Amino acid sequence: MDFLEKKVEELKSAGIYRELPINDTPIDAIIELNHKKVINLCSNNYLGFANHPRLIEASKKALDDYGVGSGAVRTIVGNMRIHEELEDKIAKFKKEEAALVYQSGFLCNLGVIQAVTTDKDLIVSDELNHASIIDGVKLSKADKAVFKHSDMFDLERILKEKRDQYEQVLIITDGVFSMDGDLAKLPEIVRLAKKYNALTYVDDAHGSGVLGEQGRGTVDHFHLHGQVDFIIGTLSKAIGVVGGYVCGSKAMKAYLLHRSRPHLFSTSMQPSAAAAIIEAFTMLESSNEYTLKLWDNARYLKSGLQKMGFDIGHSETPITPIMIGDEVKTMAFSKRLLDNGVYVSGIIFPTVQKGKGRIRLMVSALHTKAILDEALNIIEKTAKEMQIL
Repeated sequence: MDFLEKKVEELKSAGIYRELPINDTPIDAIIELNHKKVINLCSNNYLGFANHPRLIEASKKALDDYGVGSGAVRTIVGNMRIHEELEDKIAKFKKEEAALVYQSGFLCNLGVIQAVTTDKDLIVSDELNHASIIDGVKLSKADKAVFKHSDMFDLERILKEKRDQYEQVLIITDGVFSMDGDLAKLPEIVRLAKKYNALTYVDDAHGSGVLGEQGRGTVDHFHLHGQVDFIIGTLSKAIGVVGGYVCGSKAMKAYLLHRSRPHLFSTSMQPSAAAAIIEAFTMLESSNEYTLKLWDNARYLKSGLQKMGFDIGHSETPITPIMIGDEVKTMAFSKRLLDNGVYVSGIIFPTVQKGKGRIRLMVSALHTKAILDEALNIIEKTAKEMQIL
């Protein structure tokens, strides 16, 4: 294995090697990382549900009722009633005909894309789509084309040139782009899909629980119910648990249960997780207090950073980048912030393009203004010490 040791040394020499931090506490606004209390500004726990008492209680009850695991794939005996209840709950919340749950959001994209396309089809994908979409597209036998990020002229160029050559064309986009926090131009994508008789596929991992009425997502935000064919969501970010799902027609669900490989060859979701997720959606249905607090905190943090003079890109969501550029400086800034008591994500190539390194801040409904003020002070002081500001 000398070749792998050499590659690790190359990462260290380049200044981009990272040690995995160890968290000893639940995911909260302040966590204990490597035996030190730090302000947590990098988790996807948008609404604070990951450690919410109601989700914990629901999960404990399901442990007593169902045990710790389902024991099989869903096509054998792994399809428990709680899985059916969960999918009905999600479909109703998302205002779609049906929903199908996967063990993770990553598996959802891998399982859906390859199942619904053939070698007679074309996939047209935004260049900044998530890695799980990229890998899902690679697994498909369909031809592929990539359009420039949110460039509707480029998307239409591809559709105009290629549509007549294929049986089906599937346009895939993130709803919220996870590195920049910008929104897909979904209304225009849907318009072009209708014009060129194409299907639409939206991965709303960072939109579910954040955008739309009571967190119903990007499709709801743009009032496009019934006009997007495949709506992907995650259950590990705003929902706070684990898993992914796809919403769409009843025919879509029936077909995926027969042809989507993660369902055929992987044990179904733990019943305790399913119960906690059901409770999370119940909470979203009954109140918008969590999403309102999230957005209030997001606006407060963005305003503070902009007043200091940071470049926070063109984020339209709680995802807030601080653009740095240089990869080594980005990772050094991230490390220094952790040393000073603020934990953030240093994002560099290959997650983003070379020269586009940034610190990504993820605020949640759990943060108080006092905590955010302390974090802003530490960020400003550290940036000045490193001559970033």
